[in-house]
Amino acid sequence: MKFQLLCLALLFIAVETNAAKQGKNATIPALIVFGDSIMDTGNNNRLPTFLKCNFPPYGKDFPGGLATGRFSDGRVPSDLIAEKLGIAKSLPAFMNPNLKPQDLLKGVTFASGGTGYDPLTAKIMSVISVWDQLTYFKQYISTIKQHFGEKKAQDILDHSFFVVCSSSNDLAHTFMAQSHKYDRTSYANFLADSAVKFVRELHKLGAKKIGVFSAVPVGCVPLQRTVFGGLFTRGCVKPLNNMAKQFNARLSPALESLDKELDGVILYIDVYDTLFDMIQHPAKYGCCGRGSLAISYMCNSLNPFTCSNSSAYIFWDSYHPTERAYQVMVDNLLDKYLSKIY
Repeated sequence: MKFQLLCLALLFIAVETNAAKQGKNATIPALIVFGDSIMDTGNNNRLPTFLKCNFPPYGKDFPGGLATGRFSDGRVPSDLIAEKLGIAKSLPAFMNPNLKPQDLLKGVTFASGGTGYDPLTAKIMSVISVWDQLTYFKQYISTIKQHFGEKKAQDILDHSFFVVCSSSNDLAHTFMAQSHKYDRTSYANFLADSAVKFVRELHKLGAKKIGVFSAVPVGCVPLQRTVFGGLFTRGCVKPLNNMAKQFNARLSPALESLDKELDGVILYIDVYDTLFDMIQHPAKYGCCGRGSLAISYMCNSLNPFTCSNSSAYIFWDSYHPTERAYQVMVDNLLDKYLSKIY
């Protein structure tokens, strides 16, 4: 009897060990991304908006030197995360007209530069709201089912990594239009609550592994420092950063609670501290137009101040980091969070 119990115990341990190994070595089939210009790889190209970047010098460090609609000199975090996960070196934009069904299997980004959690943000900028991005996600899953079957679609929903990144445009721009309804604290809380609502909706659609980026220190981007940071000091704009901190303080515990409530994994990914530290301790600062007021059409091939070595800088234009800065951030963050989604 004791021998039988010992055998059963050893068998149980072997099964548990094998399951643990499978969990650790499980592959993530696709990366699905929602959000704004940080994650956009070209969804704005065909939209009737001034927020586009499918022209030089954008993309000068992208393979082939192509201006694909990424708001950077090269790749953006959606690309770099996909590479880090071993999925692909770049992530296609869902709105790319040349996308084939086979291209969808490794994931896409629905992100649209200029959008936010506040629906008004997308309306002002004439871009795709995060809520409309969910509608496109439904189309994506429908296409996967149509071409590859229900089982493949379910595999993508169960095992893919879903990333959500927004709030900067809301905080930096739309708050002023909403200031008759909100003060800074209540608006940040409204955005955080909207982010939680978005995650709930995404989970209802079947997503099981969701990572949500915190707000960044938007008061420290070159545009804000140039316009509001003082003529000679160009310091970070504290009220904006305080709003970002309030958003994060509201979002983090809410997502932690959601993680306990829902099946799957809900992650709060803190990018604020990493980017703030990089900004406070840069060797150099800004690239296109020296990072002052250059963005979208103001950052173009005629701008005489575009740096030749963008990898030596944190910011590419007046709002967006360089690929090199993004790479540092992604490496630091994913090493911390990736173990939680396997």
